[in-house]
Amino acid sequence: MKTNTLFLMGFAVLCANVALADDAKSVVAAFTERLTKVGPPHIEGTDKAGSDKTTAGLYFGPRKINNNYDAVDEVKKSYGATATVFVRDGEDYVRVSTNVLTPEGKRGVGTTLARAKAYEILNKGEEFCGDVDVLGTQYSACYNPLKDDKGKVIGATYVGFKK
Repeated sequence: MKTNTLFLMGFAVLCANVALADDAKSVVAAFTERLTKVGPPHIEGTDKAGSDKTTAGLYFGPRKINNNYDAVDEVKKSYGATATVFVRDGEDYVRVSTNVLTPEGKRGVGTTLARAKAYEILNKGEEFCGDVDVLGTQYSACYNPLKDDKGKVIGATYVGFKK
């Protein structure tokens, strides 16, 4: 009987994750909430995004996000989704943490958000959810703007499910 109870409990957890996995909006909200529990997002100096690009350093409280993959990898593990944290660098949004892979099989860190619908909506400080092309692959995705303590958009979080 104990084995059946454990199986059913595990199945319930799996079903809850599957239900969320189909909802990029719920998962991006949970992802963003997890990051902001550490502290508010803010920019500190500059840092590397990957090995080639220098961009703004993005932090949540004391936690540096540039080249830190713990949170994005947890989204992949828990929900089977791709996840990214972008920092605003001038007019661009640069991937500073991601589990999205390039066609060469490397993390897409240092690449920029395409200047399409999501880009336009984020610049207005609003969330965008819809179908997008991410580094050549189609996803059902949501992007949340990250704002500093003055309300300025300094980055974004993203979660997507391959179509």
